[in-house]
Amino acid sequence: MSGGSPAADGAARDVQRVYLVLTLVTTLAASFIWGVNTLFLLDAGLTNTEAFAANAFFTVGEVLFEIPTGVVADVRGRRFSYLLGAGTLLVSTLLYLAMWQVRAPLAGWALASILLGLGFTFFSGATEAWLVDALRARGFSGNLESVFGRAQTVSGAAMLVGSVAGGFIAQATSLAVPYVLRAVMLGVTLVVAGLFMHDIGFVPQRDAKPLAAIRSVVRGAVDGGLRNPPVRWLMLAAPFSAGVGIYAFYAFQPYLLQLYGDRTAYGIAGLAAAIVAGAQIVGGLLVGTVRRFFTRRTHALILGGVLNVGLLLLVGVTTNFALALVLLAGWCLIFALEAPLRQAFVNGLIPSDQRATVLSFDSLMGSAGGVVAQPALGRAADVYGYGPSYVIAALVQAAALPFVLLARRENAVSDPITMAVLEPAPEVAPID
Repeated sequence: MSGGSPAADGAARDVQRVYLVLTLVTTLAASFIWGVNTLFLLDAGLTNTEAFAANAFFTVGEVLFEIPTGVVADVRGRRFSYLLGAGTLLVSTLLYLAMWQVRAPLAGWALASILLGLGFTFFSGATEAWLVDALRARGFSGNLESVFGRAQTVSGAAMLVGSVAGGFIAQATSLAVPYVLRAVMLGVTLVVAGLFMHDIGFVPQRDAKPLAAIRSVVRGAVDGGLRNPPVRWLMLAAPFSAGVGIYAFYAFQPYLLQLYGDRTAYGIAGLAAAIVAGAQIVGGLLVGTVRRFFTRRTHALILGGVLNVGLLLLVGVTTNFALALVLLAGWCLIFALEAPLRQAFVNGLIPSDQRATVLSFDSLMGSAGGVVAQPALGRAADVYGYGPSYVIAALVQAAALPFVLLARRENAVSDPITMAVLEPAPEVAPID
């Protein structure tokens, strides 16, 4: 319960329902390929190094476009940005299919992956900014962890269905079919967003002069991000934690098949994605309970970071398939519990007018880590094997911990668990 008036509670629930529906259709569309993506790239003739380099170009696209697309969301509107994202992802998915069909060289995959990254950057800051501002405008007085936790549960359920279905459909038909299903669902996503997503609590600055609006938004984003110490420290931690996270997830597909002993058992690769989905569901359900054991959000983030380093080390040294699955589930569960706490911490410290841009910049930092980590760790897998690459990944993950400790030392207003992270919405003024 939010503790507000019945009218405010009802309006806030309407906002949350739209957000959850958008989360459902977007994740379902994306997840059809998550269990087989690395296998798809390898089947197209790429080596491990090239496959993770292709994934790295995806993150290059995110790095290049995070800030520009965040500005689009803060100037033209979050709904406009979301629709652009769904359309771009649809086009780039079809291009992926074309690359696979002709067994394109790495350069072709690089271009397709950059376009795919562009599509996701239209989503990254806009969707979360839309939710937070709409809840603020509707008088929501609950905790954001509960909302983000429910979104993770919905996302996990969609991922469970999509990834398992994608894996077994690929095994029964071909690795291309999950990509066809993804394209169809992205079309559905466009329709749903067009009908139900409208900017609330935020006025797009469509009449502002473009350059003046961009300068104003970017300047405010820098002030709210890099010049805001507690946010800055978490942003600087992101390249290590997020970069490793991307590699660890995608490398688990071929690694599990290697441990299982059958490199064509694509359903097993789908099972890896399903475990991630299950962890998201459980994490989303438990985050409201787990937060009660901590007085500060950064305490939970520090403990989670330490546990994840240990779990990655164990993944790297095990040779047992079943144990690897258990360790993967534990690693994913901790990430699922950490994410809503981190989102609440950051959103409580950034201004509404630049929210999408600051969140996009935060996402950019994680993507920048992925640009370096994925091909480097993929090369380690080629040279030393998947197990040792996870040991190296754990060491990289550990480098994020000092920055989280620095964020704790800032005593941010959104750090105490008992503190609200949303203030009443001010009047939105246009940019001069």
